Amino acid sequence: MPAAVTTSCLGLEEGAWDRFGTHWEALGTDKYASERGTRRLRRYGWFSRTAATGQIGLLPQVSFVQPENSNPLYIGVDRTFEPLTESFVADPVFRAVLRLLGRLATALDNPPEWNAKVHPFRVIASADTEGLPTPEGMHRDGVTLVSSLLVWRHNAAGGESSVLDQDGRQLLTTTLCEPGDLLIGDDRRTLHGVSPVRPLDPTRPAYRDVLVVTFAPA
Repeated sequence: MPAAVTTSCLGLEEGAWDRFGTHWEALGTDKYASERGTRRLRRYGWFSRTAATGQIGLLPQVSFVQPENSNPLYIGVDRTFEPLTESFVADPVFRAVLRLLGRLATALDNPPEWNAKVHPFRVIASADTEGLPTPEGMHRDGVTLVSSLLVWRHNAAGGESSVLDQDGRQLLTTTLCEPGDLLIGDDRRTLHGVSPVRPLDPTRPAYRDVLVVTFAPA
């Protein structure tokens, strides 16, 4: 979904996107990615969404565990991340994103309640270290709907998103370039991955900020 379409659907006020992007300055270190040499910052939280009313509620913080037959690096591993900040949870842009994705998820399934898992990410690259948005390679998340919303790119080349079918045939390749570009997939039927990020100017760091949100029946 191109940025112009996304921002139109979200109904953003002037300046709202820039304010939303400041939350990425308050992310914590992803120690699990660091163990594999990847510089990645993130936070994590999860929400309920009631289908009948569209009501969204923040759920108590728990470890993030990915199901079997999904991410090959972390299946069955309890990963603990810093929670989303109160200001992030209350941000009107974030709330609008959840509402939009909730409506899109109903095109795939219609359970009485959804669980939405929310991951703001920053992947950092330098002249001597590529940034790896998906160090696990092509994978599934074990959910119904998976989405990646570009918030910002700084001095970054690469970061091409690929989507494959379950037999490994390529369905789509695209690079999220403009803030607001949104990639949405049916995670039950596809695999996805992102190529490494590198600096355009090797004398300065590069980063790629995205918001990954998944929906699965509660």
